Amino acid sequence: MSNLRGNLSSISLTDVAQLLHVNKKTGLLKVTAGKIAGTLFVVNGEVIHAETPHSKGEMAAFEILEWDKGEFEFIAMKVQAPNSIRRSVPDLLMESARTSDSRKRLRSLFPNLKSVPWPTLQGDELLQGIKIYTEDRKIIPYFDGFRDFMDVMATTELNEVAVLQAASILYDAGRLKLFEPEVQVNVGIMKTGFFKKGDHLEAPKSLEAQWRQLEPYSSAPITNVRVMWANGPAVDPIQFVTGMNDFTLAISKDLLGAWGLNEGDVVQVRPAP
Repeated sequence: MSNLRGNLSSISLTDVAQLLHVNKKTGLLKVTAGKIAGTLFVVNGEVIHAETPHSKGEMAAFEILEWDKGEFEFIAMKVQAPNSIRRSVPDLLMESARTSDSRKRLRSLFPNLKSVPWPTLQGDELLQGIKIYTEDRKIIPYFDGFRDFMDVMATTELNEVAVLQAASILYDAGRLKLFEPEVQVNVGIMKTGFFKKGDHLEAPKSLEAQWRQLEPYSSAPITNVRVMWANGPAVDPIQFVTGMNDFTLAISKDLLGAWGLNEGDVVQVRPAP
């Protein structure tokens, strides 16, 4: 069983995972479901990590295990991956089955985990008249208009169901809005000199105007941005200037080198606190 491949119409991923677990296999279980692909990282039969285009870790494993159409291939090989999943395979499969219906319901409300949740009320008014549990109360402060759902999960170290369940309470009460402020931009080189240091990033005024139309950023200046690329993310100060091409982010040569970026590369950027 050094290499194993098949179609999900013939065997479920749950059965495949159990087979790898029983035989204590090490390698990559690659799964393709239409245009979406994901990978389970297996060491001695245990799933230690998972990745999809939308998520990593346990959340990605749950997403992959729900796929019932597509193809899979197990490639026996040495695995190097973060140990992001600490459940045993039986526990992982049981939790996946237990929370499947909740994830599907919550994903119908929040289909894009890159959305940024923002409460429409502040202070005590936000939770007034709402029945909410202690665990949900701990999550809600992270809905600050800057973090997307994936950031909230990473910061709180809570799973998708817990974070989206807290969001759904506010959303159902009409007290939560969703924004998608992330913008794709081209990297340019910022000119620096004796009177102009490269200790910040620069973007066009038009981008600032676009963001200021969104409620979370309408009442205060945008002073920092979050930049996402293959080796990111990073948060840095931003200045908005006139005369720049739209959807361009100017970065100093020193910072480009440190980040491993080149002029013309594409990155994603959004406001940060």
